[in-house]
Amino acid sequence: MTPVIIGRATLYCGDAYAIRPTLGFHDADVMDPPYKFAATGGGRYRKNRPHLDQIADQGLDRGFDMAIINSLLCGAAIVFAHNDQLTELLRLVEGQFHRHALCVWQKPNPQPVANKHYRPDLEFYVHAWNRGYHPTGTLAEKMRCSQASAPRRAAKFGHPTCKPDALMDKILRNVAGESVCDPFMGTGSTGVAAIRAGKRFTGIEHNPTHFATAVRRITAAVAEQAGCEAA
Repeated sequence: MTPVIIGRATLYCGDAYAIRPTLGFHDADVMDPPYKFAATGGGRYRKNRPHLDQIADQGLDRGFDMAIINSLLCGAAIVFAHNDQLTELLRLVEGQFHRHALCVWQKPNPQPVANKHYRPDLEFYVHAWNRGYHPTGTLAEKMRCSQASAPRRAAKFGHPTCKPDALMDKILRNVAGESVCDPFMGTGSTGVAAIRAGKRFTGIEHNPTHFATAVRRITAAVAEQAGCEAA
């Protein structure tokens, strides 16, 4: 597969499980892979909010193969996960990496549903690292609880689980090194944040529509960064 190269970004449209092992070592793998959960319920609220149907239609409720997290290919890994995936994920990173931290995205505007559980006011991500790749940033930036409003409609770029720019900017400030890979790129939020942080970015996305959106967003981010550096 011939990649699309945009400045310091290299983007692949294809299967992450086949492509990521061929890309060699990156300082960090930052990923928001498919959660494993029941994308059902929602009652009357669901009729007016089609994102759960989109999640199911795109297979974003089926989980992912955690073998793609490989400490031989990255100095650190940041992995978003559903609450019910945490036990397996934490066990895996504890066996591969030197240290890890469980971090939280706390949503000020969670969806008004519970579906026989708690409201989705928290999403979890694990930051695991080997020696030399510990979290970076100021003390204020090293908070393990991040608050950012979930994106609404247009800001989701047609993706049902798009993460807010403010959250991804914060996470990339905590990533050591100069190269970042996102095997589940979606619409390119990690790539935009990586470019803004001055890092090299490699992204993989299998959905052609989301891939095209990522190309547009990262092209704009590269141009914006070039303008800032020239100023």
